[in-house]
Amino acid sequence: MTQAEFEGLVTEALDSIPGDLVRLMSNVVVVVEEMAPDDDPDLLGLYSGIPLTERDGNYAGFLPDQVTIFMEPILGICETREDVVEEVRITVVHEIAHHFGIDDARLEELGYE
Repeated sequence: MTQAEFEGLVTEALDSIPGDLVRLMSNVVVVVEEMAPDDDPDLLGLYSGIPLTERDGNYAGFLPDQVTIFMEPILGICETREDVVEEVRITVVHEIAHHFGIDDARLEELGYE
């Protein structure tokens, strides 16, 4: 799968998020990186930033939060294109949930491990 095709799947996953939630997202960008960090090569996605639940009246002037989706680790665990589509969707939702302040324990309960 090419990076452009993979990025298209990330876009489709973002488009599947309900509009009401998308409108609540604030100061966040989503990017695709080919490889995960060297210290965690199996990482599928990463949220970096200040979750909405931790922002207060002093939140201003910050760089955008970032959701990073790592292509090679996802492709490495998937056998079919359908598997990739589903894993991208799960990973995008998982990382966006962190933007809303939902932690890994709750995401696991919801099936977004």
